[in-house]
Amino acid sequence: MSGEFIGSGDPAYEAKVLMISVAARMAGMHPQTLRQYDRLGLVQPGRAAGGGRRYSVRDVVLLREVQRLSQDDGINLAGVKRIIGLERLLEQAQQRVARLEAELDAAYRRVAELESLARFPGRDLVPTNRTSTALVVWRPRRMPDR
Repeated sequence: MSGEFIGSGDPAYEAKVLMISVAARMAGMHPQTLRQYDRLGLVQPGRAAGGGRRYSVRDVVLLREVQRLSQDDGINLAGVKRIIGLERLLEQAQQRVARLEAELDAAYRRVAELESLARFPGRDLVPTNRTSTALVVWRPRRMPDR
């Protein structure tokens, strides 16, 4: 990695390639702690073909956060698991909101584009008389009997 920063948008951030000994060293923990966190569901490493655990840089960041919450803030592991789960839900919700906002912006742009093409710019796509309360009923013409 030649000293370059790996950000959360980088695929290398998510790649499950670190052996447990390397991930433990990077997180400043004993490998047995990582095994316990895996059993508790706090961190879900990938598995190598032989069954060994493989961690990503994202997992190491999460391991450090688990350690900070439990040691510095005094939160028990059940509480840490709940916090991590809620943070994941929040992240998913924020991503969904961002997608929906982008879709809404695109829809507004499309409406503006269609309005600019309309015969009456700045008005409804179909001109209406808003002061009228008349009801118009359309009946198709009857075809003459043959």
